Amino acid sequence: MAASSSAEQTQLHDMEEEEEGMEEREMESDEENRMRGENSDEEEDDSSDDEKENEAEIQRLEEQLSINAFDYNCHVDLIKLLKQEGELLRLRKARQKMSELFPLTEEIWLEWLKDEIRLTEEEPNREKVYELFEKAVTDYICPDIWLEFAQYSIGGMGLPGGMEKVRSIFERAVMAVGLHMTKGQAVWEAYREFENVILSTVQPPPGRVPSCEEQGCLNVQLERIHTLFRRQLAVPLMDMEATFAEYEEWSEQEVAETVMIQYRKALQQLAKCKPLEEALILAEPPKMAEYQAFIDFELKEGDPARIQIIYERALAENCLVPDMWTKYTTYLDRQLKFKDLVLSSHERAVRNCPWTMGLWKSYLLALERYDADHATVSDVFEKALIAGFIQATDYVEIWQAFLDYLRRRVDFSKESSKELEELRGSFARSLEYMKQDVEERFGESGDASCIIMQIWARIEALHCKNIQKARELWDSILTKGNAKYANMWLEYYNLERSYGDNAHCRKALHRAVQCTSDYPEHVCEVLLTFERVEGSLEDWDVAVLKTETRLNRVNEQRAKAAVKEANHARQEEDRGDQRQKNKADKKGQKKGQKGPGAVLKRKATQDDHHNDWNNDSAPKRRRGARDGATEENMETEAGRNPPPGYKPGNKRAQQGSAAQSQNDEKPELRNDDCSVFISNLAYTLEEPEAKLRAQFESCGPVAQVRPVFATKGTFKGYGYVQFESAVSVAEALKLDRREVEGRPMFVSPCVDKKENPDFKIFKYNTTMERQKLFISGLPFSCTKEQLEEICKSHGTVKDLRLVTYRSGKPKGLAYVEFADVTQASQAVLKMDGMDIGENKICVAISNPPRRNMMDKPGFDRTDLMPRQVFGGRGRGRTQLSLIPRSLHRQSEPVSKVKNGTVDAAGESSAAGETKPLSNSDFARMLLSK
Repeated sequence: MAASSSAEQTQLHDMEEEEEGMEEREMESDEENRMRGENSDEEEDDSSDDEKENEAEIQRLEEQLSINAFDYNCHVDLIKLLKQEGELLRLRKARQKMSELFPLTEEIWLEWLKDEIRLTEEEPNREKVYELFEKAVTDYICPDIWLEFAQYSIGGMGLPGGMEKVRSIFERAVMAVGLHMTKGQAVWEAYREFENVILSTVQPPPGRVPSCEEQGCLNVQLERIHTLFRRQLAVPLMDMEATFAEYEEWSEQEVAETVMIQYRKALQQLAKCKPLEEALILAEPPKMAEYQAFIDFELKEGDPARIQIIYERALAENCLVPDMWTKYTTYLDRQLKFKDLVLSSHERAVRNCPWTMGLWKSYLLALERYDADHATVSDVFEKALIAGFIQATDYVEIWQAFLDYLRRRVDFSKESSKELEELRGSFARSLEYMKQDVEERFGESGDASCIIMQIWARIEALHCKNIQKARELWDSILTKGNAKYANMWLEYYNLERSYGDNAHCRKALHRAVQCTSDYPEHVCEVLLTFERVEGSLEDWDVAVLKTETRLNRVNEQRAKAAVKEANHARQEEDRGDQRQKNKADKKGQKKGQKGPGAVLKRKATQDDHHNDWNNDSAPKRRRGARDGATEENMETEAGRNPPPGYKPGNKRAQQGSAAQSQNDEKPELRNDDCSVFISNLAYTLEEPEAKLRAQFESCGPVAQVRPVFATKGTFKGYGYVQFESAVSVAEALKLDRREVEGRPMFVSPCVDKKENPDFKIFKYNTTMERQKLFISGLPFSCTKEQLEEICKSHGTVKDLRLVTYRSGKPKGLAYVEFADVTQASQAVLKMDGMDIGENKICVAISNPPRRNMMDKPGFDRTDLMPRQVFGGRGRGRTQLSLIPRSLHRQSEPVSKVKNGTVDAAGESSAAGETKPLSNSDFARMLLSK
């Protein structure tokens, strides 16, 4: 009983533990389910947040596109987000809008086509997809899109006319991309595979003799496949040997001799093209040089189909290069002359590069050449006006092209016609457009010589016999600032001579004599010649008197101008001498204040001009042509910071004295023509003579090195290097801005500034440099190589310069010069606003501001700074202000103007000048406190 009781107790205990375990497992299961639910809720919340963020971003992009529909990147981002969200209907609309404005890339088209194919599986409407494919194959020559098109058409083979449709698409595909050396083979193989499938359906089962009708179908199908093999083997394609082996195996008979001849020719052509094709495969984008070499080769060979395919391949990878489109469309215009091909290529060109005026101009000419209707030409012209050209002159040229087209439509045998009225209205509209739209955007009309008005006047005089209208137009031309130019008056005179009368010719020449300022002698000669031929004695006397009076006045004005210029130059020279004298006196006073033991600099004399290189006055006579390499910014003066490491010491004094005495012993060796001026070196440079010699030994034999030392023996950071031959100077100048101990070394020719005051190595350009870009906002860590790599993708970089301080530290600015204006304009459009690192750069055509005072000889930059005036004892030791605080009260904020400030009375004052306060002004200020 005891054992039984014990067993029961053990059993009960086990059951209790099992129940407890079950309860624990249920609790754990409940906890796990609860955690899963929470995680699921969190995932749903995260997903919901992502959807909200994406929807907000989609709305932002749609709003941005409503403001600027031509933002290419914005279109791409919107399509990506809509595809991610699965918004297929909105995605379709976004793609349609983008395709209306831009040609789409192969990747975008393939994604769109695959999405549309999935949609048509649910709604059986294959025609929409066919229309989309037709649009896709017109943008660029893309073998992958043609393959996708053919494979999709095979799916509709069972429909009425389906097989014929498939064959027509394959035929178009091999015509379009069958000559593509690397990708054309895939299209040929797909075509043959399709025909092989058809062959398998018409072959009778084994063992059964085909009927006559079946044998006829079988023979036709076999001939189709034979023909495809023969056509493919006549085309030079990669791996064509494998195709030939396949044909031998398939045909089960000897290959015909005609096929062998075509095959051998194709192999020979392939051998010629293969190196060019391999160069394309190995090259990095954009592969412009490789494609151009291939195009030149095909142009020499002269096969139009192959020339077309290589151009199309190049444009598929470089669709934003206007020069390539120009060459292609020019070839089509002059050689192929197929209307549909030519016009479609021109239309694709302006869609890819709408900012290029030349492409629009060629498009208008092509439309006229192929008799396009007037509405189409006008529509293209209106699109050109809103394309966003980068120069004012581009708008003048496109207007000229359109006006030429309108003029050719007019039948001038009729006194009045609709076409003539349209021509006159367009001339008037063009002038208004230049005056308002173009001048508002560019600050100039782009037609300073009024070419459009001149053409209009000539048309009115020649074709319309309306000389009065022509005179009105010329009056307007001459009042637009052109009356001072002789060529404009002579153009008007020639018009009157051809279509007017002698009275108006004489009147025009008399006005020209009075107004012309550039070539008055020539105009006077034309007037006298006219009177010799047409005039009376009285007319001759009046012409002689008028021309003599005018020429005497011109000569007087020129003499006065010459005297004024000479006086101005003399005054500038006197000011420069006075500044040098004042500076020398000031230095002498400072030396005298230091004590009797101070060593005074001796003044330069006339005899020193040929002997002294290293004394302190030498740089004033002979210095490099580089701006800023003067004694004023080389020496250490009161209030200026010396270069790093300025420490006077006895050791340097000994070095300076030894070097200077050594150089003074050889005055006969000094030769400016064989020397260069070195500056911007650190004052801490140890043994400058030895280091400079080591730097320039690679340029040629060095005759002597003359570093310049101060009287205390400290190196002043500049000097001279003289070579044995003048040939070495050009090599030495190439070392300009080489880094020497952390600072860029400036190297410039050694020129006597007194004999050549205007000589400069770097001439500041004040005109727009259309092939050069100015880039700002660069990160300081950006190197020349990194920036050049970025710019190379937009064209050929001729020169690139990073702007730095004298210490060598970057300013974040750069100048990049491209091979031509077209590449530079393309780079502006693509690079402006680009992110480099964490910086967004700004890119613009280089258009430096004009320099006025700084271009004048003898100009001192310190003259621009307001001079501080001190008392008779000089500047005091204390800088405490003794003016009452009430007078330090800030005045009312001044409004900024372009060149100065505006006082309370609203008058503009020059920069740096303030209106003096009267006693009453001081009293009011004190009383206000």
